[in-house]
Amino acid sequence: MKKITNLLFLTVLMTACNGFLDRHPHDSIDADDSSSMKTENDAIAAVNGAYQPLQWAKICNMRLWTLDIVAGNSEVGGGGGTDGIETRDMADFITKSDNAGVLDMYRGYFPGILRCNLVLQKVPRMEISADIKNRCLGEARFLRALYYFYQVRLFGAIPLITEPVSITDDLKPFRSPVDEVYKLIIADLREAIGLLPDAADYSATDLGRASKGAALGLLAKVLLTHNPGTAEYNEIVSLCEQVTGLGYVLNEDYTDNFNPETKNSRESLFEVQYYGKTTVGFWENETQCSWLSTFMGPRNSGMVAGAYGWNQPTAEFVNAYEPNDLRKNQTVLYAGCPPFDGIEYQSAWGTETGYNCRKFLVPKSIAPTYDASPANFPILRYADVLLIQAEALNELARTGDAVEPLYQVRARSGLTNRAELASLNQAQMREKIIHERRMELAFEGQRWFDIIRLQNGDYARSWFQSIGKNNFSDKFLLFPIPLKEIEANENLTQNPGY
Repeated sequence: MKKITNLLFLTVLMTACNGFLDRHPHDSIDADDSSSMKTENDAIAAVNGAYQPLQWAKICNMRLWTLDIVAGNSEVGGGGGTDGIETRDMADFITKSDNAGVLDMYRGYFPGILRCNLVLQKVPRMEISADIKNRCLGEARFLRALYYFYQVRLFGAIPLITEPVSITDDLKPFRSPVDEVYKLIIADLREAIGLLPDAADYSATDLGRASKGAALGLLAKVLLTHNPGTAEYNEIVSLCEQVTGLGYVLNEDYTDNFNPETKNSRESLFEVQYYGKTTVGFWENETQCSWLSTFMGPRNSGMVAGAYGWNQPTAEFVNAYEPNDLRKNQTVLYAGCPPFDGIEYQSAWGTETGYNCRKFLVPKSIAPTYDASPANFPILRYADVLLIQAEALNELARTGDAVEPLYQVRARSGLTNRAELASLNQAQMREKIIHERRMELAFEGQRWFDIIRLQNGDYARSWFQSIGKNNFSDKFLLFPIPLKEIEANENLTQNPGY
């Protein structure tokens, strides 16, 4: 694996390295002058910078949750016309290699990867305390694994960059095979598990950093995704049990996972941090405010600050809720639903489907302006781990054992008929778990990755046919390599069919 990158990747890195995650210490390390890294504060500042790309629109502030639109849970909404046209094209499966959203997703992860590489090269040689050194290295390995995990699922074979780069390096990489990318992801997570502290051992000012539990849970998800067999399923069960052993629990109230006042709870394994600060412009990468409430609030309603009306759930999705599922009222705005912040919802508020997303809305008492939301974005929750555990147990033909973790998630939402779950055979349990993942993790950027991994793509094909998207074909299991990247690097090949 060579220390190579595309010139465009390098440009993104060099222009983005001035701002780091807005927490103490506020030091920043320039990638061109990393020889200045000498103190613990320098190491922490460098790893803080590796977190920051997660906050950007190219990842959590937009592109991850818009994947639920592509997956068929919702429609774009917005202001109509060309508003969100790139996402509409992706969701209609007419995506081309010049799609702006695809370019965002492809470029969005490399700045984080390159910053992780900087930490992994420089920090081992620093004369700092072992605790801080190990923590920083563990955080960098976790984050690099997370960035690559997103990229390999979106694009398949991708350039694998494992060392810092400069303008003197080879800037025209080849794509590395998918298996090789997963090999690095898994190795990074195994290292991170041994290096990271438990979340409970972090001080209040460090809550939200990657922890041992986050690495255990992410490794379970990675193993579930990439060609799992009996050995992998058994390891997944063990990893999930280790997460439970660290003291993670489900919040009593589902909405606490999305409430800015209860973020970084003991259900949270990892979430992207936002602070609602407005010293940087709303549209800039370094903004410390979340976009989700602003974008998803019902258009023209005044219900929340901003209220652009994006991400409108479909009738099919809303009708998929089982009777008495409390998550319906906690996730979706619909005619006759409970008021939000004292305001009755009106489905005529600029909606294509009759519904809006409620899950991520922040009342004006917390975010009084469009650029002030402090809500975090969930990447991995304990509910997800329980559902991963249930799926692995069921695939091991331990369907009876899968009941308990599945039941825990459902019972929190008022679905308490354990006998129904106990009566399911393996195939029925498989469908129940898939359904549960959809409803529990709705609009958290998970659904797309679930439907493309199941049954080697057959599940996605059947699913899209069931909702009338008959033009879906196998080529859409991956997004195209952006045209701009291929034009800049003749060594990059295109995904089949594009």
